[in-house]
Amino acid sequence: MTAGAAPAWGPLAPPNPHLGPQGTSTMHGDAESSDATPLAGPGTGDVSTVTYNLASACPTLLQGSDGLVVSLCTTMIGQNPTVYLLDPADSGTLAKLELTKGSLLGGVYAYLDSEDRLVVVDGTRHLLRIGHTQAQDGKWTLSVDESTDLTSAIPDDDNVTGLAPDLDGIVWFATGGGIVGTVDADGNARTVSLPEGEEVQNSISTSVEGTAVASTYATYQLSAGPDFEPQIDWRQPYDRGSARKPGQLSWGTGSTPTYFGPTAGSEYLTIVDNADGQVNLLVYRSATGEEVCKEPVLPPSGGGSLAGGSGSLSGSLGAGGSGSENSPIAVGRSVFVAGTYGYPYPTVPAGAGEAVPSSAPFNGGMTRVDVDADGEGCTTVWENEVRSSAVPQLSIADGNIYTAVREGLDATTPLDGFAYAVIDPETGDLLMTHPISSSLLGDTLQMAALITDDGRYMQGTISGIVSVNPGSAGSGGSDDSSGTSADS
Repeated sequence: MTAGAAPAWGPLAPPNPHLGPQGTSTMHGDAESSDATPLAGPGTGDVSTVTYNLASACPTLLQGSDGLVVSLCTTMIGQNPTVYLLDPADSGTLAKLELTKGSLLGGVYAYLDSEDRLVVVDGTRHLLRIGHTQAQDGKWTLSVDESTDLTSAIPDDDNVTGLAPDLDGIVWFATGGGIVGTVDADGNARTVSLPEGEEVQNSISTSVEGTAVASTYATYQLSAGPDFEPQIDWRQPYDRGSARKPGQLSWGTGSTPTYFGPTAGSEYLTIVDNADGQVNLLVYRSATGEEVCKEPVLPPSGGGSLAGGSGSLSGSLGAGGSGSENSPIAVGRSVFVAGTYGYPYPTVPAGAGEAVPSSAPFNGGMTRVDVDADGEGCTTVWENEVRSSAVPQLSIADGNIYTAVREGLDATTPLDGFAYAVIDPETGDLLMTHPISSSLLGDTLQMAALITDDGRYMQGTISGIVSVNPGSAGSGGSDDSSGTSADS
């Protein structure tokens, strides 16, 4: 690749008019959950870091058209959901608002609407639209602009785990108990129940093709019928394995189903299964549910040659398993899957079941798979052993994959550190790392990051947020400005 040129990744699907800016309005970037963004990140040059110490784990970082960042976090003490308003150019918080607690994953998934309001369902099963305003004295306030009661549609012991608008502005939701519903402009909710025993423990996605939901047994595409009644267009069961694996939060796929494609950005839909032994990337035609391919990914041994050399990122290559709790990156004909098998989460959702085995080394690893040009199969392009500790993001503007990595031995310890990392999507090579934390307070917990409109990489951690900013350290910078290059 010549200097200044970027590879032709894409296309992304057209922006959903009921969301905020493309790339920054959902946890996975857009309605299709591509984990790809039209924005450039900090790149491989000098960077500095700023840390927001919020005493909260922050899985959802979103940026509106006004440039302000809205973060949905869960406090370390009490596990209470709290919304923070941040200025990415500053190291402080502008405002915060505590919400009613639900389940561990309830209320994690939220989005920004076209008015920069956070849309979320709280623990009282109310659909909230939370806006922010600035008073004449300069102080900011977060407040509930709208509240829609969904208690008649969602049982007392259930919580919303997935939330997204479709292209008509209908809000779709899915619950841990396996209910999928719609909410129209008048606040009317309509639901359909998935088969008994099926749970939904990841978010949902929407596209021109429909609404995608992955349960703990099967992948679904739904559409809105008469009076916006949700109806199932197709269902594809997958191999959920014999138990929950270590490094996953539920027994089943860890994927938010992801739309992608070479023409419209939504011809295909993909997840990763939970098969015993080696897991598989499953790609379907979104229009029909027909399987395009079932491609083994994330080899249990850790994969092929180590991209980026054999430094502290790989540690000792002990025996490990195969699994992913993360949504894939998917754009054009390419899908990128990061391994989470063995990742030591401090807690898992109630009812997740025991992991088998109870623990394992965290070897990490990533796999790139391309759908063949004729759309009749898939091919593995590369595998690496990068120990990604966050949901990777692909910038189609600068042609880099951005993530955080866990540094240390495969047998994770409290002495592990965490670093910002840049990966070449063409080869899988690790291009650069830069330390962001030397303690478990900086654990990135396989959470999604945000690439902002001014080129920052903002990553949630177990205790707050770390912002990796392009350029050398300035006001508020807490680290030196030089990264660590990794030879290919």
